[in-house]
Amino acid sequence: MLLHGIFPPITTPFYPDGRVYLKKLEHNVERYSKTPIAGIVVLGSTGEAIMLSDDERREVLKTAREACAPHKVLIAGTGAESARETLRLTEYAAELGYHAALVRTPFFYRPQLKPENILAFYRTVADHSPIPVLVYSVPVFTGYDIPPELVIELANHPNIIGIKESGGDVEKIRRMVEGTRTIKRSATVTETFAAVTPRMLKSAKLESHIESGGLVTVASLSGEKNISHLGEASHVGTIGHMEKISHVGKTSHGENMSQVEKIGHVGTGALACPAEQGSATHPSPQPLDTERRASRPSSPSASSSISIIGGLKTRQKEVGFQVLAGIAQKFHPALDAGAVGGVLAFACPAPTACYEIYAAWKEGDAGLARVKQERISASATRVTSELGIPGLKYALDLNGYYGGEPRLPLLPLTSDLKAEVEKLMADMRN
Repeated sequence: MLLHGIFPPITTPFYPDGRVYLKKLEHNVERYSKTPIAGIVVLGSTGEAIMLSDDERREVLKTAREACAPHKVLIAGTGAESARETLRLTEYAAELGYHAALVRTPFFYRPQLKPENILAFYRTVADHSPIPVLVYSVPVFTGYDIPPELVIELANHPNIIGIKESGGDVEKIRRMVEGTRTIKRSATVTETFAAVTPRMLKSAKLESHIESGGLVTVASLSGEKNISHLGEASHVGTIGHMEKISHVGKTSHGENMSQVEKIGHVGTGALACPAEQGSATHPSPQPLDTERRASRPSSPSASSSISIIGGLKTRQKEVGFQVLAGIAQKFHPALDAGAVGGVLAFACPAPTACYEIYAAWKEGDAGLARVKQERISASATRVTSELGIPGLKYALDLNGYYGGEPRLPLLPLTSDLKAEVEKLMADMRN
């Protein structure tokens, strides 16, 4: 699973009476699909997931999945206080076709959350999750800041592929990147090194089958599970059910792994995982020249020869443990420290402004990246970190998305605060 780029952790719209406004959720996701983001995170902290019932969470996941363009990566926030409840929602997200699960650190029993508890929790979830797992560290809400040493240890699990680090500590990001450099994994990408999602492969396979005059089966039209993975693995199975482990590490049970091919679900661990943007039928809005120059593998072993199915050309790209920044106002320093992208709340109202930082950094233009970073820093700090979800939702209303009101105990902005947000967002209309 390639997780490079910008991922807005989208908000959950509500009617004035507090019910989930699914039509407005569709509108927002469809609009995000037309921007240069790499994908979306559904049911993150910004999505008020903790305010939703289990039925509402499932409705939101289903609606967002159906509205999202096939070339965007879908990440589901599935974390709960117990491993059992986390897995229940993760399994549902996998059934819908989500590509990864974002699992926040447990926090309620914080005095008992020793390193062995955290390791056991994530290893249990990762052992049983049908999709790859991302650790989610958000100490401002949980009061627990997972140490980098634990993250480095968890990174060796074959189904834990990255972390969203929302603590804002750039040095911690640097330490995690340095400590996981030996982990090498493979991801399916387009010929311009954007991620490939299962729906892109499904569409390409059907196109190829039709062009060859073959019969399109009902099963192939009804889901993604019968599409064989395009990659270096020699096994053929369901989409994402085979991955190649190219690093030497250990499973959560301590067994050594080296050049072992493992049958698992989409992106289980050190596995090749299709997912992101850039299909022939749904072209990515990212500048292809930028992506091509910036993402070119550093060695011949970093990518395999091109495979072609229908109109889609794919190859394998070597990736490591992927660290995603979670603070927009420190995004550029985080990229310099080794982050590969960001799950940025400020990208909800300003996806293009956040993407411009990433694009300039990918181009190697540090000066432009700093300028683009400075452009958003004050607004991101005030709107997201200080005003929080009410501020973000009002900023969405200003930029063509539906924000609406948050759920109690959060309150809408006052008229004075709305005027302040309007000034802060004046030059960041999308």
